[in-house]
Amino acid sequence: MALSDSRRLESLEVSRSLAKTLMTLYDYPHPRRPGRMIRGYDRPHAVRTAKMCVTVADRLGHPRDRIRLYHIACLLHDLGRAGLDRQLFGTIWSWAKQRGIPTRPREWRALHPRTIYGRETEAFVSLYRRDLIAAGVAMDPWAVEQIEMRLGYARRLTRRLCAVKPTLKMLGVEWKPWMQQVMLYYYYPERLTKAKAWVRQLAEILVACEQFEAYSNQRRGRDYYARKKESLPEAFVYLDKLGQEGILSREVLNAVRGLTAEGVFDPVLEAARGEPLTRSDRRYLRTLTGGRI
Repeated sequence: MALSDSRRLESLEVSRSLAKTLMTLYDYPHPRRPGRMIRGYDRPHAVRTAKMCVTVADRLGHPRDRIRLYHIACLLHDLGRAGLDRQLFGTIWSWAKQRGIPTRPREWRALHPRTIYGRETEAFVSLYRRDLIAAGVAMDPWAVEQIEMRLGYARRLTRRLCAVKPTLKMLGVEWKPWMQQVMLYYYYPERLTKAKAWVRQLAEILVACEQFEAYSNQRRGRDYYARKKESLPEAFVYLDKLGQEGILSREVLNAVRGLTAEGVFDPVLEAARGEPLTRSDRRYLRTLTGGRI
């Protein structure tokens, strides 16, 4: 990316000081250790994802004022997982993945259509409480909260946003309803059926960039997906799958591919991996032009 382009993107993003303060909103009082805070999980993931999102939104022509608010929404997109207990969360969801149990609300409802909308957490606990206890998980309220961080994400995000909105107001952040819509799209695409086209596109960009970063993120891959190795081709296979499902549009996928082929995201991917891209990785990334859906 040309230097002028980098400066343009910096002007679109919120200040570093504001971004740093926003990251503290991920901190959460420890329920079992009074006076101790659980540091927000994987803050660098949120920062990297947000930077990628701003880049794609700019490429697709969104106005400056909108992108600045969008940057804030993307920085806070994982706020519903504030308080994530890495060991407990990883144990529960690795156990679920090994058994082919859905981990997202829409997938859960597809397999269990009788589940009341918004009550996926309760349905999961009802079905698997005994099995999880047998697997060594103490099914107390804290464990249920780890389950809600995925299957009840909308509910938990709403609670966390309510808790931090006074702070956002003090920081001069004007929170807009569309910002929460964008944050929820991956788990609840049905909620944006009637949204404005630009809101839907920003939501798609967040999904594409978050998943792309996550597939390169060693720590997140281990804790979220029980994955031992990052694979760039697998990342784009998954993005293409989301395109085939109608979650991502051709326009967004092409923008992500184009920027990737130009090398714009190389530093982000290396930071996510914690090591330089290999020569074969770079060769692969330079080929990513055009869509495949």
